[in-house]
Amino acid sequence: MDPNLLYWKSEGQAFLGRLKIWFRLLDPSSLLSSNAEIENARSTLGGARNLCEKDEHALTLSLSSVHADSGAPLPFLFRPPAFLPISAPLVVASLLPHSSVKPALLWQFLFQSYIAGFNYANRNSSSQQQAQTASLKQWLLIAGSVSYTTVAGALPFIIIHRLGITTAPLLNFFRSVLPIPLSAILASFSVLAIRSEESDNGVQVFDSNGNCIGISGAAGDQAVKDTALSRAALLGTTAAVPNVLLFLLQKRRLFQKNPLLVAPLRQVSAAVVFGLMVPVSFSLFPQLGTIKKEKLEKDLQAATVDSKLFYHRGL
Repeated sequence: MDPNLLYWKSEGQAFLGRLKIWFRLLDPSSLLSSNAEIENARSTLGGARNLCEKDEHALTLSLSSVHADSGAPLPFLFRPPAFLPISAPLVVASLLPHSSVKPALLWQFLFQSYIAGFNYANRNSSSQQQAQTASLKQWLLIAGSVSYTTVAGALPFIIIHRLGITTAPLLNFFRSVLPIPLSAILASFSVLAIRSEESDNGVQVFDSNGNCIGISGAAGDQAVKDTALSRAALLGTTAAVPNVLLFLLQKRRLFQKNPLLVAPLRQVSAAVVFGLMVPVSFSLFPQLGTIKKEKLEKDLQAATVDSKLFYHRGL
């Protein structure tokens, strides 16, 4: 089992423990480390099982920059510490009440493209390590997912302009209410579509000693669904909280006298909520997920005596 997964096995099974770890791993300063430093950190960790006793900087660098299946450094833009700095301005811009369709489509395209790339780079690739490049099917899934989520994300503004909606209640519904469930659904859909090969091809499962016992489609399906739920929680909450906050504060005298305060409050609150929700959403489910033996395929059940198996969930 990879050193990263060994660490998550020993330290990352409780939610608060995972949350504390992710607050440390999301430090953007680790992005300054070169690939040579990352590889040196990996060699420092080696295959040791008492990873918490090793150099903390090397451990943090490995957990935040190395893919646990391939053992190779993740693409710079799609490492977990880069997620918040890059996606925060994109998600804020994509949630703005745009005055026309074109900027809504542009910001949705940029945001959904980055999310798709992050989902793909941080997937479980244990059953695909022999393939050097993504398959045609995978590229089609990525392109189709980005296209669909871009148009669907801008759908409220498309409806407003197509139908010429001008009444305040309908405008509030399409600009403030509809984006909340839509953001959660599209975030979940992106994970389910781009990582669907994990459900089809399966992922590696490990026994309690860290030995791989085979490839399981059931574990792959569970990994994808758990990650989709965590991403839905991230984007759904980010869309909901600013709108609820504005609804409550717009009745205050300060905002009635100064309506120009509404726009910056929306943007700042969206950025703050998103920043707080990133480590929370990453921590909702363990990086080293567990699955009961009876849920596995029959041949895998016969290959182990353990009642609980482990798999890499991805991110």
